[in-house]
Amino acid sequence: MLRVSNLIKSTLEGNNPKGLDYSILIWNLTNRCNLSCLHCYSKASVDSKDALTTDEIVNTLPSLINAGIKFIIFSGGEPLLRKDIFEIAQECKKQGIITYLSTNGMYINESNVKNIVENFNYIGVSIDGESNIHDSFRGIHGAFERSFGNILKLLKYTDKVGVRFTLTKSTLKSLKFMFNLVERNKIPKIYISHLAYSGRGLENLKMDISKRQRRSAVNFIIEKALFYYRTKRNIEVVTGNMEQDAILLLKRFIKEYPDHTEDLYTRLEKWGGNSAGVKLANIDSFGNVKPDPFFPYILGNIKEKKFEEIWRDEKNPILNFLRHHPRNIDGRCKDCYFINICNGGSRSRAYAVYGDIKKEDPSCYLLKDEIRGKL
Repeated sequence: MLRVSNLIKSTLEGNNPKGLDYSILIWNLTNRCNLSCLHCYSKASVDSKDALTTDEIVNTLPSLINAGIKFIIFSGGEPLLRKDIFEIAQECKKQGIITYLSTNGMYINESNVKNIVENFNYIGVSIDGESNIHDSFRGIHGAFERSFGNILKLLKYTDKVGVRFTLTKSTLKSLKFMFNLVERNKIPKIYISHLAYSGRGLENLKMDISKRQRRSAVNFIIEKALFYYRTKRNIEVVTGNMEQDAILLLKRFIKEYPDHTEDLYTRLEKWGGNSAGVKLANIDSFGNVKPDPFFPYILGNIKEKKFEEIWRDEKNPILNFLRHHPRNIDGRCKDCYFINICNGGSRSRAYAVYGDIKKEDPSCYLLKDEIRGKL
């Protein structure tokens, strides 16, 4: 996750960046979902059954804390389909864990909106473009109208709300629309997710945009973030699943803010790029522990072993590989000048395309000169 707006502001103003000095867990609480999204990595369906009980989830929280997890993003499937979601969130709050809710927004209503606002520190709602594109992408007519309407409901109670947008061939044309949407409606945050591939297969690769399109999109996103900073717009811009975006931000600083380039470079080095298996963990709906939600290998299961024991296993070769910084990655990453910043990008995409987590990220859009350090 690259906090573009935060990096721009903190670097230009010489402040400490607003960041997270502890580990984040993405917890797919359920595999049930009311939608059939084209890019869904969990293959969720409305007929799925929850594999973890309330007690199993709550009893895992102390072990998460012992392992350094202080921040949980509840996802799915659709997490609001769990009747115990607020009970779980309240228990997290009691134990000092910060909670985010990642939802499709369809189940937010007048009867639960206050509960959602009170129990989650932030709510991210997925919107993937204009109504016809969103509805087609999400697999149900009227999805946009309901989800966006419920974002407006949330904004009546809190400003800790944002939209989540995934870049694909079918949604790319909506990128400008999404920024117009947050501007018109004063939505405080927009998170743009690059498409990640899960497992061994190229299903999602067929949905992905080209490297040229990605560069153009990222430059547009950076331009928007800079515009918001210059005009003092209170809109935060974040990108995810593409740590190479940091290099294009650095390139932009060289051109427009050369006096601040060295400072930004230092901050990006400290950020460290892809953090799967380092400061990012995942528990799926079956209790499997993975370095990120898309990762092809399972490290263990919380039903069989405590999370902290799984996460702190110093003999696990996958964790040892992921925690070496910068990672020893083959291909164009091997001699890349910026490997210490992006840390090689997505290991899950590398596996999906090459069958090997040690190969280069196939979605990396950096040019040959940029890899040599010439920005």
